[in-house]
Parts: sequence; C-alpha cells; structure tokens
Amino acid sequence: MEAYLFEHTMKLLEEPLSSDAWTLILLSSDELVHAKPLPGIEAQLHHMPLARDARGCKAEIRRDCLCGTVFTPRKTKDGKPISFGYLLTGAHLVLCDDSGVVRTILKRLPQEKQHPKNGAGWLLRALLEQLLLKDSHHLEEIEEQLGQLEDQVLAGDLDKFGPQLTEKRKETMKWFHYYAQLNDMVCELEEDEFDFFSDGDHQQLRMLEKRLVRLQDGAQSLREYCLQIRELFQTQVDIRQNRIMQILTVVTTLCLPLSLVAGWYGMNFYNMPELRWQYGYPVVILVSVVIVIVSLVVMKKKKFW
Repeated sequence: MEAYLFEHTMKLLEEPLSSDAWTLILLSSDELVHAKPLPGIEAQLHHMPLARDARGCKAEIRRDCLCGTVFTPRKTKDGKPISFGYLLTGAHLVLCDDSGVVRTILKRLPQEKQHPKNGAGWLLRALLEQLLLKDSHHLEEIEEQLGQLEDQVLAGDLDKFGPQLTEKRKETMKWFHYYAQLNDMVCELEEDEFDFFSDGDHQQLRMLEKRLVRLQDGAQSLREYCLQIRELFQTQVDIRQNRIMQILTVVTTLCLPLSLVAGWYGMNFYNMPELRWQYGYPVVILVSVVIVIVSLVVMKKKKFW
C-alpha cells in the first residue's frame, strides 16, 4: 500500500493523513482485503470494491463517499485486465489496482502540468480522462484492420476470414459496451448530489461525457462496419457458388446430348443398321464432336461463360 500527498507533485507518505489535506492511497486487492483501518476513512473503507472483482464500469453514490469500479477492454503485456476500484471521500481518494497501470497514469499527471486545484474529485476525473487519451487512435487502428479485412474479401481470400471478422466484431462490441457503461458512470458522477466535485470538475465531467458519446458512436460505427464486411463476405461466397453452379451447368449442358447419343446406341437392338456399319464408330465420334462445338458456340453467344 502506498499513500501520497498529492499537490504539485506526488509526495510519498508513511501514513495516510487524517487532516483536511487530501491524500491518495494506492493498494492492491490483497492489500485491501487485509488492510488495517485507515485514519479518516475507517467508516467508508468497507464500501471499497476490489479490482479483481470488477466486471464493468459503475458508480455508487452514498452520503459520505462515492465508490465504484472501472473495467476496460485493454489488457497489460502479461494479459492482466486493466481495471480498478475507487473510493472518493471529501479529502481522500483510494484506488484499488492490481495491474499497476493506474499508478503509472497518476505519476504522469504532474509531468503534464495538470495540477489539482479542487480536491480529490479532480484526480478521479483526471484519471478517467487519461484512460480515454489514446482511445480515438485505437478505434482508428481497428478501422484500418477492418479495412484490410475488406480488401482481403474483395481479393477473394476467404479461407481464414470468418474467425478474423468474429474476433474484430467481439472486440468492437466490448469497446461499445465499455463506453456505454463508462458514460452512465460519468453521468452518475455528474449528478453529484453530495458535492464531491467542484464546479470546475462538473464542467470537465460534462466535456468527458460528450467525449464518451463520440467514442461510443465511433464504436457503434465500427460494429456496423463489421456487419457490412460480413454482408460483403456473404456476397462473395454467393458469387463463388454461382460461378461453380455455372460451370456445372455448362458441363451438364455439354454432356446431356452426348449421354443421349450414348444411351441411344447402347441399346444394341438386333435390327439397328449402325451396329454392322464399318463407319458407325467414327461417325458417332464425329457427331459427338460437332455437338460439343455447336453447344460451346451457342453458349458463348448467349454469354453463359
């Protein structure tokens, strides 16, 4: 567990402060389970959710605290989900993070000259903004990948297309649900009936809400793009099947008169004059060749192939 006095820089403290000077407390899920009573937040700490139990973005507003979880579709390099729980009181912000990403983001805030001016609510709002900092670029990358899948379909490379599109469709759905949940959470924070945020934070939360709406619309557009590519894939499959059926139809058309000739002269009746004719076999071959040539010429004029 780490406790910081967060002013213009993050100053590591040996113990959380119990005064009005606000503090930031970072801990993991295991540390939260075995945490000792913390000065200033003894009554509120039991509302703190665990990061490992986070399954979505939500906010619970109470009279003396505000708590909830944030669960993102991103993962760390070792495959751990990026999620955290938060607890906000008047002078304290407690964050439960198992991935270490939150700690990295918070340490970057002073370097970007985003100095706190209005208490712990500022830091929570700034943390949410930093989470969305590169999301527009990430959605653009997904769009480029979907564009490559579309080019792959148009090029006729359909063998491994299904699993690739399914993966991208699931990914865009995760981002859409993430932005929808996060938008609902920000709306809950914006109501702020117990004044955990300043007026300036309220304005920033409204801007954050609008940004989430745009990101959600972008994720929805990607979902629709996936459906369009899927329809294009189905169209290409139908075209390929139509070509196969066209080839089979041509072959059947060519073989049908030949089958008639073979069946007619395969009857071997005793009074058939061609059975004893010495030129019968060559004539049948010639007739068959003429039938094939005439059929090909007719189908070519009719643009069957």
